Amino acid sequence: MSAPAFHRTATHYRPTLTLEGRSYTDSAVLAEEQERIFGTLWNCVGHRSRLPGPGSFLTVTVAGESLLVVRDRDDSIRAFYNVCRHRGTRLCEGEGRLAGSIQCPYHAWTYAPDGRLIGAPHMQDVPGFAKRDYPLRQAALAEWEGFLFVSLADRPVPFADAWAPMRGRLSRFNLSGLTGFHRVRYDVAANWKLVFENYSECLHCPMIHPELSTVLPYQSGANDLIEGPFLGGYMEIVPPNRSATLSGGPAGRPVSPGLPEADRRRAFYYSLAPNLLLSIHPDYVNYYLVTPVSPGRTIVESEWLFHPENAGDPEFRPEDAIGFWDVTNRQDWAIVERSQLGIGSRAYRPGPYSARESIPAAWDREYLRLMALGTVER
Repeated sequence: MSAPAFHRTATHYRPTLTLEGRSYTDSAVLAEEQERIFGTLWNCVGHRSRLPGPGSFLTVTVAGESLLVVRDRDDSIRAFYNVCRHRGTRLCEGEGRLAGSIQCPYHAWTYAPDGRLIGAPHMQDVPGFAKRDYPLRQAALAEWEGFLFVSLADRPVPFADAWAPMRGRLSRFNLSGLTGFHRVRYDVAANWKLVFENYSECLHCPMIHPELSTVLPYQSGANDLIEGPFLGGYMEIVPPNRSATLSGGPAGRPVSPGLPEADRRRAFYYSLAPNLLLSIHPDYVNYYLVTPVSPGRTIVESEWLFHPENAGDPEFRPEDAIGFWDVTNRQDWAIVERSQLGIGSRAYRPGPYSARESIPAAWDREYLRLMALGTVER
């Protein structure tokens, strides 16, 4: 596809108020979000490098459901509901490598990595029972640029259609060829939407992020996705800095050897509904998976991806990038937690976004559109 057209924020601003307070505090609203948004859209569950070989698995939570994502012997990846077909017991916890099969810890019903039931003790005595009738229930799975996505909908919108605006847009960054070097889990005492809104603007950066502001001035850059479920753009890396790291230098090799010169001086930030925040730098990528737990609690899992050829290189300093964003992330969590406290006050009323907050305003509009669509039949 052709290079994206970037737009300065102020020239594409539509005045918008912030959301109503109950959007952030009401458990009934969260229940609707789980059904209408997380329960129907394509949710990112991580990068494929988290499943490094046949038998690798991980468990994830989507819309309150535990899913089991498995790489099979033929290198295909599938997603299953983490529920035994016998009496409903949860099959696996955490992540790791299967011992050849998936076995229920309760009564030893056993499944192949492709979901087929291959063992069911004493069920041969049950008239009419056939193992072929009890495979693990699958969830739809798709892949984009090395990231894995699942949908719980019985008839989801085809991934190719839902994610058409992103097709080829970021292919120059070699996202599928990167591998994870570090992962951290944050427990944030704030509503998940505040995490998205905060990520989508840097007007707060001079107040909250002194380290970040010296590298990426909040008035630099422009956005190429300004409306809809996918939003964001780039910021300029200020010389002599060459990346967003504690030292200002690169943490490792470029994410792609053929990266255009302009992209070597920029950092790209995209919010991709419903749960993926994607940050792309010249020498690494970090992404965030956002999972609501309650109206006032969100789990944010972040992983840092680097080019695999960095392994063993004495010049490789992943901690330079990891430390930079760990500091920045914790500053963000602290301020969104304060936002959650203020929004919970009886004094809170929706306030106006500025032109420098056009992306969170657009994100709110998309959120309201999704909530108004109604529940997809499941």
